[in-house]
Amino acid sequence: MKNIRTDLAIEAREMYSEDRDVEIPGVKVDQEENEDYTVTRIEIMDEKGKEIMKKEKGTYITIESKYLTFDDEESRNTIVGCVSEELNKLFGEENNKKTLIIGLGNWNITSDALGPKTVSKTLVTRHLFKAYNKEEDKDLSEVAALSPGVMGITGIETSETVKALVDMIKPDRVVAIDALASRKLERVNKTIQISTAGISPGAGIGNIRKSLNEEYLNVPVIAIGVPTVVDAATLTSDVIDMTIDSLIEESSNGKQFYNMLKELKEEEKYRLIKELLEPFDQNVVVTPKDIDEIIDNLSIILSMSLNKSLHPGIN
Repeated sequence: MKNIRTDLAIEAREMYSEDRDVEIPGVKVDQEENEDYTVTRIEIMDEKGKEIMKKEKGTYITIESKYLTFDDEESRNTIVGCVSEELNKLFGEENNKKTLIIGLGNWNITSDALGPKTVSKTLVTRHLFKAYNKEEDKDLSEVAALSPGVMGITGIETSETVKALVDMIKPDRVVAIDALASRKLERVNKTIQISTAGISPGAGIGNIRKSLNEEYLNVPVIAIGVPTVVDAATLTSDVIDMTIDSLIEESSNGKQFYNMLKELKEEEKYRLIKELLEPFDQNVVVTPKDIDEIIDNLSIILSMSLNKSLHPGIN
């Protein structure tokens, strides 16, 4: 498996299959193509699949669509319908379950603010259930939400904060939202990953903390993430590949040299670029220049999807 950073299971599978015409043992893949979006479901079923994919066992649902960056109502509703449908399958039909939504990330850094911004737009109802002493409601479910910040702000491990909160309010499930990292620029801000395998806060920028998963929290954890950044070394490697392809097409001389460069193993090329970038900054990631508007739009899409799935009475 190539040592290239990605939080997306679909990309981990692609990297394994690039030079092989076989599927990964212990991994089940199903894809559904729609006119407006593509849904890929990857299930890591055993230790063999976990070892090859370098991902925890569980289901990973990837939704890809250009409409994720569109801020008009029709585009949003299309994606919200798809995301809420996938969430409904994971949530099940029982409406009276208690949900704790955790918005992971640093609200002071735009590309890492997806979790907190989504939480700020999500309909919370736990205080209403407590005030009116209700156990269930036909239109609403009991929802609490928190953005715990990051260790650099609070001095507390995010996992410790979430664990304490779970032990105190005893939800039936936790939904964690975070920004992720992709290995392909074309997937940045155009992909949603929903996973039953939990999540590691800070993974998107390579600052991995203790995982939030069912084993640690003792309740099911559904992780929702959008890749908002791409590793600089990965991006540079892809740009070099595109440049070489262009030179091969345009050049009448020197094709042998360009082909030799193209045959350089991707992992070796990535390692070389990474070493060259390290003197400037050891943790370089890249995000689009209009990330402010994109994060606002994505947070609306995710909060609408959660509201629709968790509160059946909401139109």
